[in-house]
Amino acid sequence: MSQLDPRVTAARADLASSELKGRVDAARFVDPVEHQVIIPAAPIRQAPDHAAAMDDQLLAGEVFAVLEARDGWAWGQSRADGYVGWVDMAGLSATIHPVDHKVSVLRTYAFSEPSIKTAPNHLLSLNSCFAAGRREGRFVEAVGLGWVIAAHSASLDDTASDCVAVAEAFLGAPYLWGGKESLGLDCSGLVQMALQAAGQDMPRDTDQQEAVLKALWRDVTGEPERQRGDVVFWPGHVGIMTDSEHLLHANASSMDVTLEPFAEAEARIRTAENPVRAIYRPA
Repeated sequence: MSQLDPRVTAARADLASSELKGRVDAARFVDPVEHQVIIPAAPIRQAPDHAAAMDDQLLAGEVFAVLEARDGWAWGQSRADGYVGWVDMAGLSATIHPVDHKVSVLRTYAFSEPSIKTAPNHLLSLNSCFAAGRREGRFVEAVGLGWVIAAHSASLDDTASDCVAVAEAFLGAPYLWGGKESLGLDCSGLVQMALQAAGQDMPRDTDQQEAVLKALWRDVTGEPERQRGDVVFWPGHVGIMTDSEHLLHANASSMDVTLEPFAEAEARIRTAENPVRAIYRPA
């Protein structure tokens, strides 16, 4: 069998998705059962334990393909970016509402009724998705979640014109390993969310993102000038240039999403870890 990336391969020695028959060895294969996220963000963890490390998050409306359920936990795979792990089933529903809209601002409340004076059910982050139901005044119903301000949403096929402007909206958001919601995210989560909002689906981790952009964008690593929208990769780290001199990135040095001179960030990261590996620019 060819070597598959375990981060995005729903297979263990004892259990694997039936979608992988013929590609992996496992004691048994099961058909995935799709569930939908019904909370703002559901952590994907390395083990069925709230203290286990979080590798990724599922945003409201995203789908998780469940392969095993036990003790209130589900093991399976994100249909959004393919990540495999354990999710608390309290945040999942077996009822799927096909989504057609998404949150188009950094964050917005889903209210219990179509009124700003009612209690909010959830605080939804950018790129959360939902099935749009009834409309009342300024509100659209996010089926199963609540009522959101219609101006804070968009059709799934609507895209932001500038991924950098999307990323800039996250300035000051806390750094959180494995996060991709507006209340906390890591370097690759920031890039994933910004490019997704602009219409470019991205995988979760930096090496996966680098491989995608290497195939789709232009390699400008050796060019003397950087420009707005360039995506800069180090081993294990990534950021976005806002202009020729400044880098926007979620980082564990300042523990938030920061805008800083590229030269300072590059020197610090090179000293502590590694030099820049690649820079890609939209083709």
